Amino acid sequence: MAEMGQRILIVGCDPKADSTRLMLHSKAQTTVLHLAAERGAVEDLELEEVMLTGFRGVRCVESGGPEPGVGCAGRGIITAINFLEENGAYQDVDFVSYDVLGDVVCGGFAMPIREGKAQEIYIVTSGEMMAMYAANNIARGILKYAHTGGVRLGGLICNSRKVDREIELIETLAERLNTQMIH
Repeated sequence: MAEMGQRILIVGCDPKADSTRLMLHSKAQTTVLHLAAERGAVEDLELEEVMLTGFRGVRCVESGGPEPGVGCAGRGIITAINFLEENGAYQDVDFVSYDVLGDVVCGGFAMPIREGKAQEIYIVTSGEMMAMYAANNIARGILKYAHTGGVRLGGLICNSRKVDREIELIETLAERLNTQMIH
């Protein structure tokens, strides 16, 4: 999409902060939560400190997560997304990609869906059972908020892992979810 001139923002919502590494050609970037912890509050941050520009002009942000055993990763995502919103990160953007953990059912991970920040969602999965389980969980979350938030499942994208019968498995899952396999 970026190669077609679309303006893209990737928001990594995984405590590992590894969603944007390849786009930035670097190690994991400094996260919103890490920098906020260093400074004392998220209000002490500037957008430019946490939003970097990567390959083909794609804007990249990592929400990060709390110190292990302390806090809630979902709450951290809500904090990061609110910070981005309040500081204009979503202005002049055509598409936003939220990279969320699929195997977690915490409400914080569903925040982009629940609060109407997403209109159409594409789930990247593979033919591995845990990946399809995660895709199914995300689809269930989408369905829960489809009527109130106006969000819909646009389809499944196969990130092929060369699993036996992978395409068949994902097409079957897509059919059961009343959607399609895009790629």
